[in-house]
Amino acid sequence: VCDGNSIDVNTSSGSVRGQTLHVLNRKIHQFLNIPYAEPPLGLLRFAPPLPLNAPKQDIIDGTKLGYSCIQRIQVGVNTNEDCLVLNIWTTNVDYSDDSPSLTVLKPVMVYIYGGGLSLGSIFNDHYNASVLATNDVVVVSVNYRVGPLGFLYGADRTAPGNAGFYDQLLALKWVRENIHAFGGDRDQMTIFGQSAGSWSVSAHILSPLSKGLFKRAIMQSGAHMYNRDRPVLSTVEALQKAKQLAKRLNCDQYDYKWLDCICFTDIELIAGVTTNEGTTLGHGLVPEMRAQLTEPLFRKAVHDLGNDYHNIDVDKVCDHYLKDVHTTNSSQLKTAFRLLLGDLGITCPAYHFAKNLAANGHRVYFYQLSFQCKLFDSLRGCMPGHVCHGADLQLCFGHPLRQQTLFSETEYDFSIDVMKMWTNFAKTG
Repeated sequence: VCDGNSIDVNTSSGSVRGQTLHVLNRKIHQFLNIPYAEPPLGLLRFAPPLPLNAPKQDIIDGTKLGYSCIQRIQVGVNTNEDCLVLNIWTTNVDYSDDSPSLTVLKPVMVYIYGGGLSLGSIFNDHYNASVLATNDVVVVSVNYRVGPLGFLYGADRTAPGNAGFYDQLLALKWVRENIHAFGGDRDQMTIFGQSAGSWSVSAHILSPLSKGLFKRAIMQSGAHMYNRDRPVLSTVEALQKAKQLAKRLNCDQYDYKWLDCICFTDIELIAGVTTNEGTTLGHGLVPEMRAQLTEPLFRKAVHDLGNDYHNIDVDKVCDHYLKDVHTTNSSQLKTAFRLLLGDLGITCPAYHFAKNLAANGHRVYFYQLSFQCKLFDSLRGCMPGHVCHGADLQLCFGHPLRQQTLFSETEYDFSIDVMKMWTNFAKTG
C-alpha cells in the first residue's frame, strides 16, 4: 500500500510502515527499525536470538529511529537491550500480495557495521544507505549485539558465545524470507561490512551455518584471521574473560549461575584495505602512542600485543619494522608502530584471507584505497596525506552526494565511482 509519503509492506514480522524519500531525483522507500527476532531479554540475554513467535498485531512504525544495542556510553546514542532490528532502503516495492512484483527484483546488499564488536549501530547517520540504493539495489543494515552482551562466553547454553554473530545470521535468514516484499532478489544477496563488520563477513563466508544465505561478499578493512594457527581466543581464555567481568560486577565467578547475575562456501569476494590502516588505531589500543615513544616502549608495546595477537616473535617483528628507523626519534617510532598495527590487525589478515580464498578457485578482487575525503581528516583525526581506517565509509555510502557543499567535485565523482563498483559487483560479480 502506498499512500502519499507513507507505504506499508507485509512481512513475517508484521505490517511495516515506511516512508518515501526523494533522493537524487529518485523515489527511495525507507523502512527503519524492523524487528527480526524476539527481544534478547532474561534468559536470552547472552544466548543466540530466537525468531519472532508471531507477527506484530499493530503496524510497525518504520518511520522512526530505534534503539542501538547496549554499549559503552556515547553522546546521542540511545541504547536498549531490545535492539534486534534492521533498516531497508529500496526503489522497488511489491505493492500487492496477490500479484507478482510490478518490476524485476533487484540485487540485495546487507551491511554489517564495524566498531570492534564493542560498539556500533544502524542508526548512525554514516550508514544511511538512501544514496546507495539509488543505484538500483535494495540495501539492508542490521543491528546486532556488541560487547559482553554480544560476545560473552559462559561455557553453557545460556551463554554459548558469539551471540552477536548469531544475531547477524538470523537477520540474514529474515532478509532471505522477506526481501521480495521490498523488491529484492533473495538469490542475489551480497553481504558487506567495514572493520569488525568485515571480520563478521569473513566469518559468515567460512561458517557452514551461513551457507546458501548470500552469493557475494565485500570485506572493507579486515578479516577474522588474526593468526592462522589458532582462534583469537580459546574457550578457556574466553571463559576467563567472562569470569573477570563477573568479578568486576561482584558476581560469583566460580559458579556458572553468575550468568544470571550478569543477566568454504561458493562465493565471490571483493576485499581491500586503506593505505594507512594503523594511523588512527594506535591511540585507542596502545597507551604508549600518547606519549614520547622510545625503543624500549616500542618493544614493550609489541610484546603486549601478544595478549591479543598470538605467537608474535617480538624480536623479529621489531627488527623488521625498526629497520631504517632512527630509534631515538619518537615520531619515526610512532610511524613504524602505526604501520605495524595496521598490518597486524587489518592488512595482513585481509590479504591472507583473500589469497586463500582465491587459491581455492574463487573469484576474488583485492584493492588498496589511496584516496580519502578531506572532511575525514577532521572527523577522525587522520594525519594529513594519510588514508586512514574507515575512509571508505564516506565514499561507499555516498556522503558527498548527500552533503554536496562539504565535499569537492573530485570527492563527489569518486564516491559515485565507488558506489558503482560496489553495486555492479552485487549485480553481476
